[in-house]
Amino acid sequence: MVVKTLSRSIRQYKLPSVLTPLFMTGEVLLECLIPLVMARLLDTFYGNSIAPIIKLGLILVAMAMVSLLCGTLSGLFASRASSGFSRNLRHDLFYKIQEFSFGNVDKFSSASLVTRLTVDVFNVKNAFMMLIRMAVRFPLMLIIALIMSFTISVKMTFVFLAIIPVLALGMTLLIVKVYPMFDGVFKRYDALNDSVQENIKGMRVVKTYVREEHEKQKFEHSAEDIRKTFTKAERIINLTNPLQWFCIFTAIVLVSTLGAIITVKTFGGYDSNNNPVWGELSTGDIAALFTYIGQILSSLMMLAQVLVMIVMASASAKRIAAVLEEQSDIVSPENALTEVKDGSIDFCGVNFKYSANAEADALENIDLHIKSGETVGIIGGTGSGKTSLVQLIPRLYDVHSGCVKVGGSDVREYDLQTLRNSVAMVLQKNLLFSGTIAQNLRWGDENATDEEIKRAAELACADEFVSSFPDGYDTHIEQGGTNVSGGQKQRLTIARALLKKPKILILDDSTSAVDTRTDALIRKAFREEIPGTTKIIIAQRTASVMDADRIVVLDNGRISAVGTHEQLLASNDIYREVYESQNRESEGGNE
Repeated sequence: MVVKTLSRSIRQYKLPSVLTPLFMTGEVLLECLIPLVMARLLDTFYGNSIAPIIKLGLILVAMAMVSLLCGTLSGLFASRASSGFSRNLRHDLFYKIQEFSFGNVDKFSSASLVTRLTVDVFNVKNAFMMLIRMAVRFPLMLIIALIMSFTISVKMTFVFLAIIPVLALGMTLLIVKVYPMFDGVFKRYDALNDSVQENIKGMRVVKTYVREEHEKQKFEHSAEDIRKTFTKAERIINLTNPLQWFCIFTAIVLVSTLGAIITVKTFGGYDSNNNPVWGELSTGDIAALFTYIGQILSSLMMLAQVLVMIVMASASAKRIAAVLEEQSDIVSPENALTEVKDGSIDFCGVNFKYSANAEADALENIDLHIKSGETVGIIGGTGSGKTSLVQLIPRLYDVHSGCVKVGGSDVREYDLQTLRNSVAMVLQKNLLFSGTIAQNLRWGDENATDEEIKRAAELACADEFVSSFPDGYDTHIEQGGTNVSGGQKQRLTIARALLKKPKILILDDSTSAVDTRTDALIRKAFREEIPGTTKIIIAQRTASVMDADRIVVLDNGRISAVGTHEQLLASNDIYREVYESQNRESEGGNE
């Protein structure tokens, strides 16, 4: 199943994948025929004529040249096939990941997916090259060299043939021992990548809390864990070398001794033309047998190395296949709706948890109905389910029971692209990509004009600071938006969302890094410029939601209350406590 899954990524590189073993076969055949010609050449040296020697010498040169050509072509095609295969594999993995829901990504973890796209693909690429080249060469050479040896002397062939089971058994035991180590080491790679990724993303926090030494220790622990596992595995693999050389030298000693005895005993002297009369074996036959011994046992040695590489890569192959075979748990249905009528939202008896194994629901018994064009604020403590609630609207996750409707239809009935194009989300973790400000904003609408970009930035109160940059909207943003402040980043992501011209706009605590005046200006622009768009504002500050049409108070995944600012102040303890505590802080700050 794994092989079938990965083989789909060969595609346009099937021809070089086939030509590689074909040319390798040609190289092996010639390499195995050369010792026979050499044997005849050695025996011919005892004669009186130079012509046969020249003839055989020219044949050897021709065979060597053709063998070299076949080997070169095999290497070139193998390189093209394996590089192309790995390119396709990364392409297929990346495109598959793009189809994943948040739940699928959570299942694998982002660090593990990075490892699969890099380390695992590299291992599989090397194994694929081995399979189409070396895994063809060495078994074929083993078989042909044995056949050639039998044509020279059955007795002598059985001498070193007896060595093969010893070598094969030893190699098998070592490979069986080392496989579980390679199978587990990639999980340690995931842990290492996770540590590095977390450290780089949180570099400012690390430096703020002077935790560099702690992070170094975490990295050292993960790196040392990988080193120990690999060292143990390689120590076992290195045991193959003495075993292999012991078998080779044993075979050479046996063939040398027994071959010499047979040759001396069966030598028939010289004929009338002074040519030697060989018996069962000639000196050329002995020389050929030595060559075949080397070919047979070296083939076994290299075959063992190929098997080790394949064993190591098989763990990577399984990990890659697991991603390629994973089906997104959120897909567009057949005959999906391709138009969202309006921005109305209905939560009908919604229960939700992030995984089937979760002990408690993140949301329970949610019944909420939002009219198109309405502005709704959502407030609640950390872990109350605010983000979980809004992620159900564009189907980033699916409900476990109940339903969420947008425009009067269940979100599961929509084409995903249609639904998500109608919903713009400004997430808690604002992310900008490397490129210019204009390129980042055009994520909202790739065809947006310069005027539309500027207008969206004005509504998000971003135009003022963008215009102050020397390059304006052509200012380059570093990866992750590290060269702009948190508040600037938030305003740019709001402008990006506005360019989508969505029916529903969701702001998930996305004005927390801007001052209250700018926050108020942004909300004022929303009311005046996009009155028909449904606006959901998640906030920690009551000031950010107090002028909303309605405010939803969440507590431990349940709706505690719904009402206006005045109604909730009068009737809801949670809202009143948050409001009063923030006002006391504000008054204290003013004093």
